[in-house]
Amino acid sequence: MEYRDIAGLAQKIKENVGKVIIGKEKQLDLILSAVIAGGHVLLEDVPGTGKTVMARSLARSMRCGFSRVQFTPDLLPADVTGMSVFQAAKGEFRFVPGPVFTNILLADEINRATPRTQSALLECMEEKQVTEGGVTHPLEKPFLVLATQNPVETQGTFPLPEAQLDRFLIRLSMGYPTQEEALQMMNRFISQDPLSQLEPVAEREEIVAAQRLFSSCQVSQAVMQYISALCEETRDEDRVQLGVSPRGMLALLRVSQAYAAIQGRNYVIPDDVKALAVPVMAHRVILRGLYGKSGENEAFIQEILKKVPAPTEETV
Repeated sequence: MEYRDIAGLAQKIKENVGKVIIGKEKQLDLILSAVIAGGHVLLEDVPGTGKTVMARSLARSMRCGFSRVQFTPDLLPADVTGMSVFQAAKGEFRFVPGPVFTNILLADEINRATPRTQSALLECMEEKQVTEGGVTHPLEKPFLVLATQNPVETQGTFPLPEAQLDRFLIRLSMGYPTQEEALQMMNRFISQDPLSQLEPVAEREEIVAAQRLFSSCQVSQAVMQYISALCEETRDEDRVQLGVSPRGMLALLRVSQAYAAIQGRNYVIPDDVKALAVPVMAHRVILRGLYGKSGENEAFIQEILKKVPAPTEETV
C-alpha cells in the first residue's frame, strides 16, 4: 500500500457502511481516523441510536473480528480478558482467551461495570496485550475498543476515571437522525436487514498497512504550535481543574495526521485540528464543579478555538 491509497481505502469503507448507516458521515470519518491512528472511541449517547450497528458494519466492511461485551456490575475482569483453566488430563493450565481477543471490541455500557473490571481494559487499550499468570498475550492488529455509555442514566453506574478516559482517542455522539434520514432508514429496514447482506470491501492487512503509513503525513511547525497553544490554554483557565495532558496533545497530533490522510492529503491543515479539537480534547478536561458535564466541556473547547488564533496560509 502507498500513502495515497489510504483515502481510497477509507472511501470504500465509508460507502459500504453507508449501505446500512444513514447520515453519519462526520462520525464515521472520526471513527476511521481513530482506527487508522490506532486509538479507541467512546460513544456517549442514549440507547437505540445505532452504536452497535455502526460497530458491526465497520467490522464487517473491514473483514475484522467483532466481539460485544455487555458491561454489568457483576462482570469480572477475566470475563473480558480471559483466564487460565486447569486441564487435569495434561496436568497444566491453559489460557482461554476472552472476548477482548478480536479486532473490534464493543464494550457496551462500560460505565455499568465496577472500576476493577473497567481497569482490565487499560492494558489492552494502551499496550495492545493481555498479561495473565505472568505470561503476555499480544492482541491481533488492528485492535479497536468502541465503548458506549448513556449520558442520561447515572443510577447504578461507575463513572470512568480520568486515567481511562484519557485512553480513548476520541469521544463522540451518534445523535438522532433528521426527519429525512429517519424516512430513509424506515424505507431501508422495512423489509430486510441490510447489515446481514453487507460484504467486506477491505482486508485487515490493508488497515494495518494504513496504520504504518499515516504518520508520514506532514505537520508544519505552525500547526504543531497551534496544537500546543490549544492544549496550553486548557490549563491556564481559572475554572479548569484538569487540563489536556501531553498524552492528549500527542493524541490530537496523531489523529490529525490520520484525518488528513483519509481526506486525501499528505499534510495537516488547521481546519483538521479544529474539526478534531472537541472530540479529542473535551473528555480530557475537568471544569471546576462540572465533573461529568460533557456539554459544558465541549462548549469550553469551542471557546478556546475562538480564542486561540489559527495559523494563516502563509505560516502553514
